[in-house]
Amino acid sequence: MDWQGQKLAEQLMQIMLLVFGVVAFAAGFILGSFQTMMIIYAGGVVLTTLVTVPNWPFFNCHPLKWLDPSEVEKHPKPQPAVSAKKKLSKK
Repeated sequence: MDWQGQKLAEQLMQIMLLVFGVVAFAAGFILGSFQTMMIIYAGGVVLTTLVTVPNWPFFNCHPLKWLDPSEVEKHPKPQPAVSAKKKLSKK
């Protein structure tokens, strides 16, 4: 899954859970049944999980281009900058 796919999965999860929460609350309120509300919401959570957790092909539309191993030696890893300042201590 690429970065855009992760963002899409996160957005789908949030939208689907919100929609199922609203639908479950409305159905439970209209029918006067807490059990019905929980069953609808639990079904929504299961459906959301099935849509967003597996690595479906539509989550990988922008694959990452990795550096070829032969190119690694040509581009050395950057070294962290070392600060010349030292902490002054009072004696």
